[in-house]
Amino acid sequence: MSEHHLLLCFLFFLSFSQILLSSCFSFSNSTKICPHGQSLALLHLKKSFSIKKSHSRFCRFPSYPKTEHWKEGSDCCSWDGVSCDLVTGHVIELDLSCSWLSGTIHSNSTLFLFPHLQRLNLAFNHFYGSSVSAGFGRFSSLTYLNLSDSGFSGLISPKISHLSNLVSLDLSLNWYVVDIALHGFDSLVQNLTKLQKLHLGGISISSVFPNSLLNRSSLISLDLSWCELHGRFYDHDIHLPRLELLDLRGNSNLNGNFPRFSENNSLIDLDLSSTNFSGELPASMGNLKSLQILDLTYCQFLGSIPASLENLTQITSLSLNDNHFSGKIPNIFYNLRNLISLDLSRNNFSGQIPPSIGNLTNLHELDFSDNQLEGAIPSSIYGVSSLSSVHLQYNLFNGTIPSWLYTLPSLVQLHLGHNKFTGHIGEFQFDSLEKIDLSMNELNGSIPTSIFELVNLSSLKLFSNNLSGVMETSNFEKLINLTYLDLSNNMLSLTMSVHSNSMLPNIQILDLSHNNISGMFSWNVGKDTLSYLNLSYNSISGFEMQPWKSMQILDLHSNLLQGPLPTPPNSTFFFSVSHNKLSGEISPLICKASSMGVLELSHNNFGGMLPHCLGNFSKDLFVLNLRKNQFHGIIPQTFLKGNSIRTLDFNGNQLEGLVPRSLIICKELEVLDLGNNKINGTFPHWLGALPKLHVLVLRSNQFHGQIGVSKIKSPFMSLRIIDLAHNDFEGDLPEMYLRSLKATMNIDEGKMTTKYMGDAYYQDSTVVTIKGLERKFEKILNTFTTVDLSSNKFQGVIPECIGNLNSLRGLNLSHNYLTGYIPLSFKNLKMLESLDLSSNKLSGRIPQELTSLTFLEVLNLSQNHLIGFIPQGSQFQTFGNDSYYENPGLCGFPLSKRCTTDEIPYPSQEIEAKFESGFDWKISLMGYGCGLVIGLSIGCLIFVSGKPEWLVLIIDKNIHKKIVRNKRSTRGRGARIS
Repeated sequence: MSEHHLLLCFLFFLSFSQILLSSCFSFSNSTKICPHGQSLALLHLKKSFSIKKSHSRFCRFPSYPKTEHWKEGSDCCSWDGVSCDLVTGHVIELDLSCSWLSGTIHSNSTLFLFPHLQRLNLAFNHFYGSSVSAGFGRFSSLTYLNLSDSGFSGLISPKISHLSNLVSLDLSLNWYVVDIALHGFDSLVQNLTKLQKLHLGGISISSVFPNSLLNRSSLISLDLSWCELHGRFYDHDIHLPRLELLDLRGNSNLNGNFPRFSENNSLIDLDLSSTNFSGELPASMGNLKSLQILDLTYCQFLGSIPASLENLTQITSLSLNDNHFSGKIPNIFYNLRNLISLDLSRNNFSGQIPPSIGNLTNLHELDFSDNQLEGAIPSSIYGVSSLSSVHLQYNLFNGTIPSWLYTLPSLVQLHLGHNKFTGHIGEFQFDSLEKIDLSMNELNGSIPTSIFELVNLSSLKLFSNNLSGVMETSNFEKLINLTYLDLSNNMLSLTMSVHSNSMLPNIQILDLSHNNISGMFSWNVGKDTLSYLNLSYNSISGFEMQPWKSMQILDLHSNLLQGPLPTPPNSTFFFSVSHNKLSGEISPLICKASSMGVLELSHNNFGGMLPHCLGNFSKDLFVLNLRKNQFHGIIPQTFLKGNSIRTLDFNGNQLEGLVPRSLIICKELEVLDLGNNKINGTFPHWLGALPKLHVLVLRSNQFHGQIGVSKIKSPFMSLRIIDLAHNDFEGDLPEMYLRSLKATMNIDEGKMTTKYMGDAYYQDSTVVTIKGLERKFEKILNTFTTVDLSSNKFQGVIPECIGNLNSLRGLNLSHNYLTGYIPLSFKNLKMLESLDLSSNKLSGRIPQELTSLTFLEVLNLSQNHLIGFIPQGSQFQTFGNDSYYENPGLCGFPLSKRCTTDEIPYPSQEIEAKFESGFDWKISLMGYGCGLVIGLSIGCLIFVSGKPEWLVLIIDKNIHKKIVRNKRSTRGRGARIS
């Protein structure tokens, strides 16, 4: 090529380059600056929000204030979170997710002045009070909208369904009652035909599942979790070849069988947890070969796990817990090597752990708890060296704990509690462990020294085993992260080291109860953190109270504590020192514990007078138990208005004076036990106004006088246990009060939840006298009812209305001066277990109808004036002589005295009732054959004097003789059929 040609080419290249550079420069200048109006709109938007980091604390990505560097005079297209069209400069994308923003987006916000917007992301901010308004429907070009977890509330505008170009819509995790109208949801499903991602998790849709969604072949991700969907899910095959996520969790009223997917599927994540899906898992679930996450937690599935599950070779998380699966766990895990988390807990699986679990070399979490698995843990699992969490508690595993469990280098949690493991606890080889639970087994020996080297340990539960040996407080020196320590129900001893202060600085719960700890307890642990300390059922003789700042539950009962009452920290809610040997007076300092809820000082040797502040020092006080001490003086007279007192137990002291009327303001009072004191006065009838009073015990005091009637219309409506025994009450039995005991009538035990009186902190107890012996009920069932009016001076007849108390379990009217007959209405006491009418002046016969009381276990009718046959049959066959002694007129089994005629029972008590009414013209007819005069004379005698027992015996004997003669004559003539 000539030089001339080369020169022409060079000049052409220079000319072309200048044109190209000029064109590029011109193009660059035209796209730098966004329209001035949009820049101003963005700056105005910035000013409408405040910035605070916590507003984006749930962001899954690094968060920072993107609007912080938006400055006037700079190109908004260069601002963080803003993208513009390269040609026009219009803002087409706004990503302010995780920007720490807080404020309200009003309908006139400048946010809606960007008509060319194609992508909008406001996720993970705090726009509390903002609604998804019609303004969002103006973005006609929008393909991507994400408003998730940003505090939107109210009704979603139906204008959203006008965004027909949307490919991705995410409104999930707005928990401030975001609703979408039913027709709006239908429109959204029908109009947004291009959707690939639809996430509405947490939005209240309250609709049946829209089956039309399952016809969208473009759908990739569908999240309708916690949307209050109901009805039955699609029953046919699902043909969505691109679908990767289906999340329906939390729709508790959505039911159906496990969804059927065609073989041509791409499903990666399926979550049906907390729904009402049920039935057996189909073999077709093996078609989900791309599946990585399957969560069926809290459903109603049953049956066995299908073998086809072994085809899910990509699966990393399998959660089948909290269902009704049963049978053996199949041995299908050989090919599931990607599995990281396996949870089959809280089902009904039985048998042993399958050996193929050992092939899960990537497994981190294994949970088979709460099943019926048994046998030894197989040694083949030793290959699962990546395990960080093992939950095998609440099963039937036995044998020793396998050695490989002690050698897992990454193990963080080990839960083997509530099984039948035996042998010693081995030595742990690594210090990664944070939680250990070996409780409720049959392990023995001492606690291994390696446990005290686990510096990361936060929870240690070894309770209810057979562990023994001596621990020193210094052993715990390295466990600075320990917050929970429960060694209760073993045979461990503890010695206090010289330098035992400031140990376990983070301990919150410490339970050493039911062990062999003795001597002085002076362990200063958890000065700022300890809230629960239980040392009960040991042999501790001294206790040094520490300045705990967070103490709430302090339980020292059933030890050998001596000396004065230790004053608990002011923060204490539960304080029990019952069943010790403490003495002296109660210091008024106890009243500084203004948060006290339960104060249990029973069964000690305390004396002196009760501090006046004891009834009003804490509004939270609901149990005050001073039972079995030696207190004297009067009961505290002042109780706080609006108090929470539920139980007052002063039984077994030497208290005197009157029952304080201020108790009437204790509207929550359920148990009042003042028994075995020296309290006097008449019956405190005003207690009948307490709406929740279930138990009233006034026995063995110095009450006197007639109980009489109450001015309260329906007193003691809730009373189930009343004990007035061993006082000086007199007059008739209190019929009005007995009629009012509605809580002892018509109890339908099938419809009520049987539980004990009290709560998790404290359960009430009572003492009931049966056959002169005291029987203690450590817990009181809410179905237990009893009335004890024994050992007083009551007189008159037993009211028939007692028969209305048909749910009564015990009735004791013994040792009074009662007369008349045993009421026939007693046959209605179908639940009665104990009846004591002994030591009265009752007469007449024992009603045959009492044999229908099939629950009756204890009967005492001794020392009365009863006559006639003892009823036979049912429970009466089990009663001995002592039930009837000193009733000379009684005869028949079990007494040695035979009745004159065994064949014929005495007439019903109803006949006797006619005698009760006085004159009966049937008696006059006895004159027939004996003389009218004699018959009328006998009738008049009965009319005037009632029914003399001698006459009854004569008449009864003659009636029986006549009946027997008639029977004999009938047998002689042969039976006549009429």
